[in-house]
Amino acid sequence: MEFSSKILERAVSEMSQLPGIGKRSALRLVLHMLRQPKAQTQALAEALQTMRNDIKFCESCNNISDVAICEICSSSNRRKDVICVVEDIRDVMAIENTSSFKGLYHVLGGKISPMDGIGPHDLNIQPLVDKVKAGAIKELIFALSSTMEGDTTNFYIYKQIQDYNILTSTIARGISVGDELEYADEITLGRSIVNRIPFESALKL
Repeated sequence: MEFSSKILERAVSEMSQLPGIGKRSALRLVLHMLRQPKAQTQALAEALQTMRNDIKFCESCNNISDVAICEICSSSNRRKDVICVVEDIRDVMAIENTSSFKGLYHVLGGKISPMDGIGPHDLNIQPLVDKVKAGAIKELIFALSSTMEGDTTNFYIYKQIQDYNILTSTIARGISVGDELEYADEITLGRSIVNRIPFESALKL
C-alpha cells in the first residue's frame, strides 16, 4: 500500500495494530477521522490517553475501575460470600448484562495455556486462593469459557481449594463447548448462571 504522506502511513500502521483491523480498515478509519472536526479527533485522543494513564484495576477483584475498589465490590447490595471466576472484563460485562448474578467477581486476566506460554503464576489465581483460605467465601462459580484452556484453569483452581469447606459450581452448559462468554446471548448466559451445577459433577461429563 503506497502512501503520499509519512504521517498518514504512521497513523494507519498504528491503527492496524488493533485486533481485527487490517491495513485497509485502518486506512478507512484514519481517513474518516481526517474528515471530522479537529475537536472530535482531539477528544478521542485525550480519552485514550486518559484511559491508558488513569485507569485502575480493582484491588479486590482485578476488574477495571476508576477507583481502588470497583463499584461492584463496594456495593452493599452484592453478596460478598459468592464469587464468580471469569477470564477478563468482557465476561464481567456480559454476566452483569443478564442481571442474574448478585455476588462478586474475580478476574483472572486470562486462562492457563501452555501453548501460549501462560502458566498459573501468570494469572491472578493466588489472590483468589487466599480469599478462600481466609474463610469468607461460601461458593466459587467457575464461569470461564468451555474450552480446553478454560477447563484446565477451572481444574487447577479447584485442586488448590478442594481441601477447604467451600461449594464449587460451574455455569450450566447452555453455553456451547468452545464458545466465549462475551458472545453468548443474555438469556442463555443468565440461565447458565442461575442453573449452575456442582463442579464435581462437571468433571464427570
